[in-house]
Amino acid sequence: MSRISRSGISVDIPQGWEGSIDGVGFEQLSSGAIRPTLLHVGSFPMPPERGSFGSGATELMNTDDVFVVLFEYGADSVGTPLFAAEGMPRSVSPDDFSREALQHAVAGQSGLQRFFTEKGRAFCLYVVLGSHIDRSELVTRVNTVLQTVEIS
Repeated sequence: MSRISRSGISVDIPQGWEGSIDGVGFEQLSSGAIRPTLLHVGSFPMPPERGSFGSGATELMNTDDVFVVLFEYGADSVGTPLFAAEGMPRSVSPDDFSREALQHAVAGQSGLQRFFTEKGRAFCLYVVLGSHIDRSELVTRVNTVLQTVEIS
């Protein structure tokens, strides 16, 4: 297991998995574009080019793969109703997943999306499972990763 850390976010990457943290905190670039802090962790070889919520990557998942995203929103999101939940979910259950929760639907997959605030920062946790049918087994792999995430 290796640990990656950047922009006040750190996580343990299980052996054989890949992970990255992009961005340097939620910031507005000189071009006016917004660049959030973005964590991606996957149990499969992830392509270098992929969308914030996994487009270009989730299509490559096998049925035994998982993909975890932590997407930071701006300070103006803190205190809004969508981000009212305090603290990142450290465990999820199979019943939390739905085929309808996917940003980009792929046959057989299942997703989860949770919005929350931690340490005065607003985030979305987005998780894709390679198989909705096998979600009970795959959720344990997700929870192993979630329990290692630290936000400062």
